[in-house]
Amino acid sequence: SGDTVTVPTGAGLTVTDEVKTNKISPATGVAFALGDSGDTFTVPSGATIVNSGTATGFGINQTSFLPLATPIIVNGNMAVAQRSTSVAAVGDGINTVDRINLGLGSLGAWTNTQSTDSPPGFGKSFKMDCTTSASTSASTQCLIEYSAEGQDLQVFDKGAAGALTYTLALWVKATKTGTNIVELLDQDNARTCSASYTVDTTNTWEHKVLNYPADTTGTWDDDNARSLRIRIMLASGTDYSSGTLNTTWAASSAVTTDRYVGQVNNADSTSNDFLITGLQLEVGTYTSADLPPFQHETYGDNLQRCLRYFEMMADGRQDSDAIIALGFVYQTNVISLAYQWHPKRATPSIDQSSGTDYFRYARDGGTEDFDSIKIYIPNANTGLIYSDDAFTGADDENGWVQINNAAAYVALSAEL
Repeated sequence: SGDTVTVPTGAGLTVTDEVKTNKISPATGVAFALGDSGDTFTVPSGATIVNSGTATGFGINQTSFLPLATPIIVNGNMAVAQRSTSVAAVGDGINTVDRINLGLGSLGAWTNTQSTDSPPGFGKSFKMDCTTSASTSASTQCLIEYSAEGQDLQVFDKGAAGALTYTLALWVKATKTGTNIVELLDQDNARTCSASYTVDTTNTWEHKVLNYPADTTGTWDDDNARSLRIRIMLASGTDYSSGTLNTTWAASSAVTTDRYVGQVNNADSTSNDFLITGLQLEVGTYTSADLPPFQHETYGDNLQRCLRYFEMMADGRQDSDAIIALGFVYQTNVISLAYQWHPKRATPSIDQSSGTDYFRYARDGGTEDFDSIKIYIPNANTGLIYSDDAFTGADDENGWVQINNAAAYVALSAEL
């Protein structure tokens, strides 16, 4: 009402049915054409186009107006794997793909790989291959987990009256069909909410979209500590699955038996594989029809975000003579090395393999081999790395430290 439609000079305006006051519409509700291809329709200043019913086809939706921002989840496309691309008889922790953690609960045995088996639009996936099958015990929790810092979650306004909802999406390919659970676990407030999806077809990539309600109880801490744990379940025992699936936010202690109800056992056969990629977390409630597209980053940008949590300084598995840093002898038995690393989430610790003569100090007077490296006075940005093995070189004798064994590596870790 009150709008003006201006038909430019030379454009045709054909009324195919009837003309009403200030309206052009067919009486029967059938489609009609307004103008011809190439025409321009001008909406006067101050006018508003309103969809007052359930009309579709405007070509405008939430996805059309996505802001330019980095994704909440780091390495959701599974592209970066600094530690390794394949580990057999894998244990708990991060073994291959950066930021993707395992909590296997001693259920069976698995080989974990960064796989090239992936759905359209992706080049890598996180693969779990069951190599020893097992039945669940009552206390079993077997899962893949991603953790996020509280300061990266403030956009959800959790704990406030206007708290926002969550949508989690992922691509999954599994041998075993049936129900699987993904839990959002609030580490700050010991609260939890679960959602389920179904693997419909064996060994086929399927895209799953899960919705979680807003939580007006318990805010995310606005800091660099772990606040959210996204738990993609592989199997669960009856201690956590004998009730009714908890699909609203609740205290974890109050819904223990409701957290993973219906979860299949992906470890019940050595034929079972379980692969994921395209992990994304969005603010708001979406379906597969209007979900924002996965925000792909360049490999370089993705790697830079991963380095906040883990940095491989030197890896003998890639280069058996890899240089770690320059250094010097101090007080005859200490090598001190100033190292400027990529800014970390928090003060890092040394992550390394160690063994006899795994590392070498090369200096003017020759070489000396040693077993391990330590870290001294570190902070999130820099520190000293050293070895306190007995060295025969003179004080201040300059040189460099390098890998001396193909199995040796040294890294910095500030993982959640």
